[in-house]
Amino acid sequence: MFRLWAKEFKDNRMIKDMVVCDESGDTRTHKVFHALDEVCYAFDLGKPIWLNKTIEEFKRHAKARFYQDNFVEEIEFDYLEIHVIEEG
Repeated sequence: MFRLWAKEFKDNRMIKDMVVCDESGDTRTHKVFHALDEVCYAFDLGKPIWLNKTIEEFKRHAKARFYQDNFVEEIEFDYLEIHVIEEG
């Protein structure tokens, strides 16, 4: 089971969150991208851009934060954080 937790933060407070579960046989990378697509659809967001800094953070900690720099359109929160909470 693969689970990814996504959270929106504004002023150091979590304003939205959701967990995406994936039991498919896809690769970890595909599972992360599919989960992020689901989160963006549920939160009504455009897809964020993976900057080098974001990729490195995700590789190191299985967690990444997407700030305004990662989005083309304006966002109404400070950042979107994704975190892989279960792999297996």
